Amino acid sequence: MTGEGAPIVVALPTHLRTLAGVEREVEVAVPGPGAPTQRRMFDVLEAAHPRLRGTIRDHDTGVRRAYMRYFAGTADLSHDDPDAPLPEAVASGDEVFRVVGAIAGG
Repeated sequence: MTGEGAPIVVALPTHLRTLAGVEREVEVAVPGPGAPTQRRMFDVLEAAHPRLRGTIRDHDTGVRRAYMRYFAGTADLSHDDPDAPLPEAVASGDEVFRVVGAIAGG
């Protein structure tokens, strides 16, 4: 079902869930041909929940915010190319794509 709008399950941290007014997990259907990518998935998520625009990625460039991390299972996808296909388990909805707010300090 990859590339046919299979729902991707995205888990958001509490502050973003509150901002968007959504539950812990949000289903995102990425339309179009080809495998879904981070960029396309976030485009759809932000279109459905405009208050998220600029919170996960930079508003203008679309680059991941410094203190946001992305995970699929134990795999850190934070530094993956945003135009690379998502892992098949995420694209098929079998694995959750997690957005995590990183903690800094000492």
